[in-house]
Amino acid sequence: MTVKTTSTVPGRGRSVPAPTFTHLRRLTDDTGLFEHARHAIARREHGYCTDDVARGLLITSREADPSAEVLRLAERYLSFLTHAQDAEGAFHNRLAFNRDWTDQPGHGDWWGRALWGLGTAAARSPAPWIRQEALLAFTRGASCRSVAPRAMAFAALGAAELLRVDPGNEPAAALLGDAAVTIGPPTLDRDWRWPHERLTYANAALAEAVIAAGHLLDDMPVLDAGLRMLTWLLDVQTSGGHLSVVPAGGWERGGRRLRHDQQPIEVAALADACATAATITGDDSWLVAVRQSIGWFLGDNDIGQLMWDPATGGGYDGLTLHGPNLNQGAESTLALISTLQHRTAL
Repeated sequence: MTVKTTSTVPGRGRSVPAPTFTHLRRLTDDTGLFEHARHAIARREHGYCTDDVARGLLITSREADPSAEVLRLAERYLSFLTHAQDAEGAFHNRLAFNRDWTDQPGHGDWWGRALWGLGTAAARSPAPWIRQEALLAFTRGASCRSVAPRAMAFAALGAAELLRVDPGNEPAAALLGDAAVTIGPPTLDRDWRWPHERLTYANAALAEAVIAAGHLLDDMPVLDAGLRMLTWLLDVQTSGGHLSVVPAGGWERGGRRLRHDQQPIEVAALADACATAATITGDDSWLVAVRQSIGWFLGDNDIGQLMWDPATGGGYDGLTLHGPNLNQGAESTLALISTLQHRTAL
């Protein structure tokens, strides 16, 4: 598949690379996607997790013109997810290398991410057999609910994908509406326009879910609330014209905020949410943040270093005070690909 690059990243004059699936293939076997890597080499002893496989299905389904190899990856990830799902719609999360599940089915983040991947595949995949099977699994999972706001936000993003192509999909609409309620509205405090007392990980996904709910369910107050959340989140994670995202340890309201151990997942969530906001509002100023998200991987970050390996195509696992964590696990590589997929909107 031939992919063009976009122009440049702000302030650096760098061309934006097309996403490559080379490292993702390196981490994938005939069962699923290995969670961890030491540098670029998969660590089989840690096995697979539904969280990452679901994100693999998500990004492969986003490709408008996937190669045969990318389509095969999507099929493999979909097969994993349908195997992970039980009859009531819940999902296992962890599969050991010996192919034994090490947990019981549940409705944590992995359930939400599974529905996100399934909803995206059902809405976007060019392969009808993938769309059909993904829709069946999504519909079964959409009958469930989680008490966790992030799990509901991830699931809502899959529901939003389906509603964009099938506005009459009642299970998706119900799930999206319930997710907005579970996430809740932002506070009125200008210094903390967020529904919860702590920022943790993939924070922008919550704002994106609320924005999508307001738009697709025709609820302007909810849409406005989501946009306020995202505006504030972007403001507190921008420093000197580049992104400086909340690190793995999180940030509690009124507490000290650290700058080290920033995670690629947070950058990818911001890119997704701001791209959605630009599409819904028609305001291209949101695309500045998408460019900044891409720039973060290309060195426009707190220490000015690349957050991916051009030789392998893998994303580095975290940004520390002393440089990148050079391990190239699934989550960071998926975040890199997901962010670079937005280059076509710039």
